[in-house]
This record gives sequence, C-alpha cells and structure tokens, in this order.
Amino acid sequence: MKKADIEQFYRRLRDANPAPTTELAYATPFQLLIAVILSAQATDVGVNKATARLFPAAPTPEAILALGEAGLTEYIKTIGLFRTKARNVIATCRMLVEQHGGQVPESREALEALPGVGRKTANVVLNTAFGQPTIAVDTHIFRLGNRTGLAPGKTVLDVEHKLLKVTPDEFKRDAHHWLILHGRYVCKARKPECSRCVVFDLCAYRGKTA
Repeated sequence: MKKADIEQFYRRLRDANPAPTTELAYATPFQLLIAVILSAQATDVGVNKATARLFPAAPTPEAILALGEAGLTEYIKTIGLFRTKARNVIATCRMLVEQHGGQVPESREALEALPGVGRKTANVVLNTAFGQPTIAVDTHIFRLGNRTGLAPGKTVLDVEHKLLKVTPDEFKRDAHHWLILHGRYVCKARKPECSRCVVFDLCAYRGKTA
C-alpha cells in the first residue's frame, strides 16, 4: 500500500472513531493487565462479566493475593483456561507486590517477565494504560494487515514491525484500537462486510465484495 493510501486509511478510521479504546472494562493499569491476561482465547464480553464481580471484591494485587488461587478461580471459572490463568494471575500479583511495589511496570522487559504476559499483552498495557505508541497484533490485526495490504507478513511479529514502520506517527497512539475494532466488526474473518467498509477502495483484498 502506498504511503498516501496508508495515511488516508488511518484518517478514515480516525474520522469514523475519533477516540477509540479497548472494550475491556478496567479502572487502573493493574486491572487492565489482569483483564488482558484473562482475555487470551476468550471474548472481551466474557472477561468483562467475570471482572465485573472480581474487581469490586479484589481491585489490587494485594487483594487478589488474599483471595488465593482457589478464591480467584471462583470469580473467573466461566473464562476459558481459567485454571492456568488463575495460577498466572496469582504469580503475577506476587511479583508485582514483591518486585514493583504493587504497581504495573512501564517497561516491556518487566511486563514480559510476569507470568502469563507475552509480547501482545505487554503491547496492550503499554499502549492503553501508559500511552506508548505500541501496536499489539492479535488475530484480527494479523488478518487485516495481510488482507488489506497495509502490513503483510508471515508472522505476528512481522506484521507488528511493518505496522510500526508504515504507520504515520500521528496515528500510532490509536492504531491498535482502530485496527482491532475494524477487524472485529467489519473486516471479519469468514465474511468481511465490505459494503460498510470506510477503506474499501484502498484495500487490496481480491475477495472483497462490492
């Protein structure tokens, strides 16, 4: 995709949604971190239902530690892989308390050292909680980058690096949210809704419909 088309691509997404944000419910960087950990292979809706009960009862790492793994499990058992996630969340909370004073670190290295936190989760937290210009690539963004021609790549990391390279600085802060929402609700995996796509004419997808 040409530079001018990329700028137009983002400009249209911005015009359609000037203030995008995550669909995960949270009140603090810590709560966002936990919600993102829980969201792996789960829907945001499902996570929000669980955290709507969890966060009022245990809003801090100290409070979740006090619940213990069994207590935490009772709150998140409706989420996929809840047992593994409960272990990771407890271990993460322990590290936050013991190594970071109960605060979420603002560096990628420190975030990725936490149990259950990979590059994608770290990118979401750095971007959404701390305003850093990172772009977390999930299945939606990976598909969108390849399908549209915006940032084609064979791996998630390839697509992330290309997005960071081609995305103009003015759009990097919100690019993750625009792309994931567009992929989730318009450029869907099985049946993209091309008829209501604001970047239809800029898209290189050969299977797009009129």
